[in-house]
Amino acid sequence: MDIVSSVVVYILLWWWVFFMTLPFGAKPPEIVEKGHAPSAPKNPHLGKKILITTVLAAVLFVGVREIILSGIFSFRN
Repeated sequence: MDIVSSVVVYILLWWWVFFMTLPFGAKPPEIVEKGHAPSAPKNPHLGKKILITTVLAAVLFVGVREIILSGIFSFRN
């Protein structure tokens, strides 16, 4: 697995995990200010979600990399 493939796999895993973590802990405010969407979260905790996403994506990347390098799944003939 070369460096370009590794980067692409990691980026795809990162975004996949990030979109899965976005809904956790997102609560709309009780009082909605004028001009704001009523469904917009009050405090989305994006910094914490980015950190969690980075760690989870790294763990998943190691697993995916090991599966690919082991030859369990071969994309070559």
